[in-house]
Amino acid sequence: MQQPGLKSFLTPLVTCLLSFAIFVFSPSPALAVNNPELLPDKVTPVVDLANFLPDLQEESLINDIKTFESDTGWRIRVLTQYDRSPGRAVINFWGLDDKSILLVADSRGGNILSFSIGDDVYDLLPRTFWIELQARFGNMYYVRENGENTSIMNALDTVKGCLVKGGCGVVPGLPREQWILTLITSIVGGLVFGFAGTPRKADQVFAWQWVLIISPLWGILFIAFGIGPVVTRTSDWLPLFRNVIGFALGVLVAYLSPFLSQPPASNPNT
Repeated sequence: MQQPGLKSFLTPLVTCLLSFAIFVFSPSPALAVNNPELLPDKVTPVVDLANFLPDLQEESLINDIKTFESDTGWRIRVLTQYDRSPGRAVINFWGLDDKSILLVADSRGGNILSFSIGDDVYDLLPRTFWIELQARFGNMYYVRENGENTSIMNALDTVKGCLVKGGCGVVPGLPREQWILTLITSIVGGLVFGFAGTPRKADQVFAWQWVLIISPLWGILFIAFGIGPVVTRTSDWLPLFRNVIGFALGVLVAYLSPFLSQPPASNPNT
């Protein structure tokens, strides 16, 4: 009965680690070879060699990209591939520069998405943003549930939204799996806080000195890992409220557990 819950907890963590390794250590699959014959004669911002996008959706995406480029100056290009890749030929085909963003969708790997980013883009969207974006929308579980076209469109919508508002340090939105992870760290932080505050002297009510000594540990668990990812990704107060309640419950459980486990005092008159 515990396996589905464990799987839902480990899946996003493993996906993030794999995506980080792929993003950092692997070259972009679109730039590894050079096959210009695979590209169409007419220049278009979307080259769907793998047929991931329905015709109407592809036409709509092309129009959106052109409008976005004329309004903002940022150049977004999309390449989907399956068996063969045009490789470095896309650089000359699209004239990629420092203000260009190339999304490559290739279902042959563990993660469908990869990105080639111009230097100017990193000023608004750092490398950690692209790692998280790839992990969230390109992992095999997300693609299996939503489809390749939805993965591509949601990733592009996120990028465009962040560029319009002047940049993002993290990917907006809080997936359920990520929120569960922040809730767990909040509860663990509360447990550490509660155990640290347990009285150690007969006349002591709460051991504040131990709470302060161990504050780096429970502070990192609750504030950095429990609160930080929530407030930076969503303005919704409910996940934050739940994490605070989880922290408080952890404190109460850890603080009261020694009192509850003590045997009842015997009556001297019996």
